[in-house]
Amino acid sequence: METNGTIPAPPGIDWLCVSPKAGAPLAQKTGSELKLVYPQTGASPEEYEHLAFDHFFLQPMDGPDLERNTRLTVEYCLKNPRWRLSLQTHKFLGIP
Repeated sequence: METNGTIPAPPGIDWLCVSPKAGAPLAQKTGSELKLVYPQTGASPEEYEHLAFDHFFLQPMDGPDLERNTRLTVEYCLKNPRWRLSLQTHKFLGIP
């Protein structure tokens, strides 16, 4: 299950992905993975590193600056190995 984390998830979910958004309160602070869109003004990776997640992923922000955002995301992950790269594979394959 994927959520933005603004409300606590019900118990018993076997895999929980939390994808927080800048400016939104984060109520769900544990889970299987935290996936953060990067770069995102008001939501830096450092704000989330202390949380209890098994995996930490950065995903380049889509849009007109995708190439730049992908480069920045890769650079961040290389410098901060706790964070791993997440890509929307369907977009690279041309699947809507």
